[in-house]
Amino acid sequence: MSPAVPSSVYTAHVASQFSAYAKDRNFHSRDAIYMMSNGVSQPHPYETQRVGENGPLLLQDFHLIDLLYHFDRERIPERVCPVTVLFSTVGGESGSHDLARDPRGFVIKFRTDDGNWDLVANNTPVFFLRDPAKFPHFIHSQKRDPSTHLTSADDSTMFWDYLCNNPESVHQVMILLDDRGIPDGFRFMHGYSGHTLKLVNKDDDMQGAKFITQEDSAKHSPDYSQKELYSAIARGDFPRWTGEVQTMTPAQAEDVWAKQGINVFDLTHVWPQVQFPRTKVGEFALNENAVNYFAEIEQIAFNPAHMPPGIEPSAEPVLQSRLFSYPDTHRHRVGVNYQQLPVNAPRTSFCPANFQGARPSYLSSIEPIRFRERTVDLSKTHGHFIGEAIKFLSEIRPEDFNARANTAGKMALCREEEFLRRQITIFREVDPDIATRLEKATGVKGYDGIAGLGFNCTHNGMAIDSRLRYANGISVEKGSSRAENNGAPAKGTHKYKGGEGAAGL
Repeated sequence: MSPAVPSSVYTAHVASQFSAYAKDRNFHSRDAIYMMSNGVSQPHPYETQRVGENGPLLLQDFHLIDLLYHFDRERIPERVCPVTVLFSTVGGESGSHDLARDPRGFVIKFRTDDGNWDLVANNTPVFFLRDPAKFPHFIHSQKRDPSTHLTSADDSTMFWDYLCNNPESVHQVMILLDDRGIPDGFRFMHGYSGHTLKLVNKDDDMQGAKFITQEDSAKHSPDYSQKELYSAIARGDFPRWTGEVQTMTPAQAEDVWAKQGINVFDLTHVWPQVQFPRTKVGEFALNENAVNYFAEIEQIAFNPAHMPPGIEPSAEPVLQSRLFSYPDTHRHRVGVNYQQLPVNAPRTSFCPANFQGARPSYLSSIEPIRFRERTVDLSKTHGHFIGEAIKFLSEIRPEDFNARANTAGKMALCREEEFLRRQITIFREVDPDIATRLEKATGVKGYDGIAGLGFNCTHNGMAIDSRLRYANGISVEKGSSRAENNGAPAKGTHKYKGGEGAAGL
């Protein structure tokens, strides 16, 4: 019997895979259709699935998991800067200038008797986005141009292209481009969680920086912050920080959204300190430098999901996505047993039983292991979200511009005038004087306001024309992914007794 002849359709499919790269080199974005790794198209890349409009993310959201899984692995592994408090720049690669105008990572591994708590923070209280599926796309826009291989120091076109299409970033942009944008080394900067966490008590109720100018930064070496920190610790001048939190009850969280438009699940907004003052909870100091940089710095891994009893994640979407993305990255970058490395291991007083080693590799009734008593009622802490599985993408609203710069120089490096026109329009929503001064400095005239603009990347809740309301002009016949309360905890979201319970930041 003659062997079967291979299917011509399959043969053509295989052949097309070898020619795909050549086609990709000459492919234009306007000819491409966005799809996931399995070839299934997606209505919009920034949508996510969650329980109702203000609940946690869903693991069934293959698009988000696929997006993060790919993003976690797409770069050659590298790591920037020091200590078991790990400092870093955010956008730059290894060896990039320590005094670049860029957010700084400020990550702390607390080794408590109840397990590790990894506080993964930045030096600014807000961030550029509040929709988690935007994160890989945003980071791509901050890297080198895929064609010219230039950074934004020489060509800021990608930088402004992203920002002018995602107006919710304006709060972070104004911090980044003002005098706070370049910390004077790592010793003299703040660290903010940014995320809303849940602090749970025993009753299950939830409860000096300085900066450097753009001009002066050019006078220092690329490793200025690393050298300054190491030298200070070596001579006994130990840097110290005070730990502080802002807290509000779930009832207050619902109330501030209803009355002030403050969404506690929005990473682009802050909580007013007059209403929610900072409370000191402790201090810490750095009194020792790493001896083996590779073992103590390169191999250290932080995970926002590492929380001891009493600290729980909120339903904030960006935090929820990081709970998956960080450990996924570490298993790829460092290895699946990364938590067994000395620098990552906990210092708990009990022996961990993870079903590996000489003991039974399952839950045995013949040789049983011990369990600690439950200290947090998770049903009471997390079990209050009732809703359908929905698609969600936030929209721009007036409260995004309730904010009051080294901007023109950055704009001068942008090759596309339309990006600047749109960005100046976004600044006009914050303060018309800022827009006027930028128009004079750049020679580019912005639009009158964003009410007349449509955006590829976000719904425009301020649009006058309904055709401009939805991101990328997507059809709303099968659902819009827009939510009435923009993901905020509306009245009735939480179950609580009177004023009891609190969400903590």
